[in-house]
Amino acid sequence: MQAPKYQSLKDHVYEYIAQKIQDGTLLPNQKVNEAEICKKLDISRTPTREALFQLSSDNLLDYLPRRGFTVKAFDPKKKLDFSRIIGVLDALAAILCIESLNESDMQEMERLVEKIDADISQQYFAEYYIDQYNFHEVYIKKCDNPVLIETLNSLKNSFIRQSYASEDKQKLSEVLKQVNSEHRKILELFRSKDTNGLDCTIKHHWRIIDTEML
Repeated sequence: MQAPKYQSLKDHVYEYIAQKIQDGTLLPNQKVNEAEICKKLDISRTPTREALFQLSSDNLLDYLPRRGFTVKAFDPKKKLDFSRIIGVLDALAAILCIESLNESDMQEMERLVEKIDADISQQYFAEYYIDQYNFHEVYIKKCDNPVLIETLNSLKNSFIRQSYASEDKQKLSEVLKQVNSEHRKILELFRSKDTNGLDCTIKHHWRIIDTEML
């Protein structure tokens, strides 16, 4: 397996490990085998270690000196805390950009909502993760607040990955259908420029998964 040219080697390893955590291949408290990853991806130890430390910084792994890296155990309370903070910041980004979105942006969000429906029906949760992230990115990147954008990205790295990891795939599918119905509602609220509606809906949006899956 070769790293895509548009990614650094560290980013390639990061995405590989994060995906293994998300799809349940790597379980909570399981030790990450560095040598196996290097061999599988045909990548040297340096970018692999850099990715592991970044995953630790993003709360996906725990680092134990002289013992290596393990998958961070699921923490329901912390996950709820993350969702509340992300909801507030995401809503702020939406309100800040409401006058900047154009019809092309709306069409892109609409396309992603339709794609998400297909992801859910086929239980392609990795694709769902990417598509829902891109849905929110359409408007977040237009909020004209680099500090807000950077903070949201940092928080989402740990929160979202864990949110879509579940052994009960059918229940997760049902929850994600609710989540995508709110994506549709968010798009409608953008079209009507309803700031109060966006604020309430987005704050609730980020709590659905935790309320239903914990």
